[in-house]
Amino acid sequence: MRQETARNLRLSPGLVAVLMGLGLLASGSPSLAAGPEKAPKAAAAAVAAQPAKRYTIEQFMATTAISGAFFSADEKRILFSSNASGIFNVYSQDVAGGAPRALTSSSTDSHYAVGYFPNDDRLLFTRDQGGNEQNHLFVRELDGREQDLTPGDKLKAAFAGWTGDGSAFFVVSNERNPKFFDLYRYDAKTYARSLVYKNESGYEVSELSRDGRWIALDKVNTTADSDVYLYDTQTQQLKHLTPHQGVASHRAASFTPDSKQLILQTNAGAEFTRLQQYELATGKTTELEKADWDIAYTYFSEDGRYRVTGINADASIQLKVVEIVAGQERPVQLPRLPGGEIRGVSFSRSAGKMAFYLNGDRSPNNLFVYDFAGKQVKQLTQSLSKEIDPAELVDARIVRFKSFDGLVIPSVYYQPKEASVSNKVPAVLLVHGGPGGQTTRGYSALAQYLANHGYAVLGINNRGSSGYGKSFFTADDGKHGREPLWDCVEAKTYLASTGVIDPDRIGIMGGSYGGYMTLAALAFRPEAFKVGIDIFGVSNWLRTLESIPPYWESFRQALYQEVGDPVKDRDFLIATSPLFHAKEIQRPLMVIQGANDPRVIKPESDEIVEAVKKNGVPVEYLVFDDEGHGFSKKKNQIEANRRMLEFLDKYLKPGLGR
Repeated sequence: MRQETARNLRLSPGLVAVLMGLGLLASGSPSLAAGPEKAPKAAAAAVAAQPAKRYTIEQFMATTAISGAFFSADEKRILFSSNASGIFNVYSQDVAGGAPRALTSSSTDSHYAVGYFPNDDRLLFTRDQGGNEQNHLFVRELDGREQDLTPGDKLKAAFAGWTGDGSAFFVVSNERNPKFFDLYRYDAKTYARSLVYKNESGYEVSELSRDGRWIALDKVNTTADSDVYLYDTQTQQLKHLTPHQGVASHRAASFTPDSKQLILQTNAGAEFTRLQQYELATGKTTELEKADWDIAYTYFSEDGRYRVTGINADASIQLKVVEIVAGQERPVQLPRLPGGEIRGVSFSRSAGKMAFYLNGDRSPNNLFVYDFAGKQVKQLTQSLSKEIDPAELVDARIVRFKSFDGLVIPSVYYQPKEASVSNKVPAVLLVHGGPGGQTTRGYSALAQYLANHGYAVLGINNRGSSGYGKSFFTADDGKHGREPLWDCVEAKTYLASTGVIDPDRIGIMGGSYGGYMTLAALAFRPEAFKVGIDIFGVSNWLRTLESIPPYWESFRQALYQEVGDPVKDRDFLIATSPLFHAKEIQRPLMVIQGANDPRVIKPESDEIVEAVKKNGVPVEYLVFDDEGHGFSKKKNQIEANRRMLEFLDKYLKPGLGR
């Protein structure tokens, strides 16, 4: 899942993992030149407000989350991950239809599909232990036996790709040095392995050529500046491909299937990320593709016939597929389906079939398969709970408002059906993870659950969010707890301007970095919000930055540049850490924490809860002993979401706690 996120963003995969880890991510791109959306007062007054049918959290969580799509060698089945059992396991789905078949059956630790072997029905999957993020790579044999291919304690491993002929695959692991990830080659029959690249300089293994000769390495300099290096496994020579001046992001996107070119993503000399093609034999670089937004990713089908590109456009992904014929690219007409956007495209080995997901504001991921020869599309899953009528859910819309200094802030807005000028509703500001994340359109169970129960939700993309250009992305560097927070406070003005929201009943909530923003709002602007919900959030930057996992070493300095150095910037970090200002928090607070969280460790939440309680402020503290940095189990999501709604109802609904 993090590998998918890394593919969708312009940062290095390693840095994405870190920033997502501090919550710290998500992906998109509106034009900052566009003016703020005018509040829809007239429409609100003209339309009769009818409350939606209320659904319980159990009904919402009966919805199934699914991800990944990997064809079997015979192209008759698709492998994916699903939490239908209450926890993620690996499933196989016949392309012809029918019920999916569970291939793993864990009730404790989530299992995520990596893919089938190219030439038989063995499969690879990954799991950690209780959310500790010490992922191992496993193989499931033809007889159902499971084997850990990366045994050992206190190591983290991940699948890195196949050779073109399927005779071997690659794995990165930090077993030799917990700070850095080495690259190993595994024989597909015997699982015998050999060291391919010994990482002693903090590079991130990014892309591998299919002939096994070339390794593209990303080097993070700062969160906005990075380089790409090329390693030749035959000569063991390392070449710097992207020397530059000024701030520019470079990363490897994909090798071409013939292993002759490397596709690069870069925003050098521009606001938005574009694609360049580097010729391995000559060193010549040419422009390949650009858009008015960030190009989030590009990759090829196994046979090289198709190339898929995702453009991060105004908090949505615009997907393009081209067919390559005699060196020329021809647009492929994708199936037109109502109610969402196509995501997660993958191809069968022959490229005769294409699997993809359809995701919309009112519809979670559903898996489809498209047959190119017959031009037929078939839906394979129905993920939304059968008890929920999608017509009772709400569509999100993109809104913009001007912040305190005139900067335009794009956001994703969910308005409950009963909201009107005569029936003003409470609202919640939802802050994404990061720093460097983005709230995007698409199905959000939490946003829909809150909207269904009468809360407007504004998913803010404060300055520093990704997808809106280089200048916007760097606008929060060294300013956390200040300007980005002030954007959140200004969001209240927009919400009030809709005419359907009670400005005296607005709360703030968020996960990870969004949890930090929640605590910062209550501590540094205590008058602004009526309540706050901190989910896995940072309260003490000094502790968080000093206790980061060792495998974040390659981008430690980039993180320090973004947030602050715990030695050089100690005073600033104390000034911007809510824990040291907890006496200022006077509004009701809920804190949610995973006991096994390796990124924002439990003492972060323990101490802020203890400190705020001394103020005589209502504090609710919910700890999950079997979770890490986020939720992997439905039972815990049900409990957390139910408690969050009860908390909001107590303090934001009329006559209760006002």
